[in-house]
Amino acid sequence: MKNIITGRAFVYGNNIDTDQIYPGRYLESVDPQDIKNHCLEGVDEKFAEEVREGDIVVAGTNFGCGSSREHAAISLKASGVSVILAESFARIFYRNATNLALPLMICKDISKKVKTRDILEVHVREGYVINKTSDVKINGGKIPDYIFNIIENGGIKKLFQDMR
Repeated sequence: MKNIITGRAFVYGNNIDTDQIYPGRYLESVDPQDIKNHCLEGVDEKFAEEVREGDIVVAGTNFGCGSSREHAAISLKASGVSVILAESFARIFYRNATNLALPLMICKDISKKVKTRDILEVHVREGYVINKTSDVKINGGKIPDYIFNIIENGGIKKLFQDMR
């Protein structure tokens, strides 16, 4: 995993739930290449068409609330999202994303300091973000070492497989 991630921001509000991230009507799909086609469809119908590898999702509070479906994290990762920055995350979503090696960073008030299409430079290990568009530094929470280890190893499943 890169220590510095640069990408375009896609900014969303508070309480983006897993049904907005990945609508339940598509739960029968299991192939990540199909799943990504419906990513964030409940809040942004154009996201799946516009997102590019390395882009960054930014949100307010309680991102990923709702059901425990892994499809939400799978859709974001398969879409090429490199990191998600939010003011807070729902507990189960946070765990699902970590297990799939999708980095998340908590950043106070980030949704007020970033606009969609801003270019962000995320310093993952150090826990801060530079909005290259507005030249503003945003402090965030460092990813704990044990979570960083899971992400660096490609997710929880890969980490345990490699331990054998």
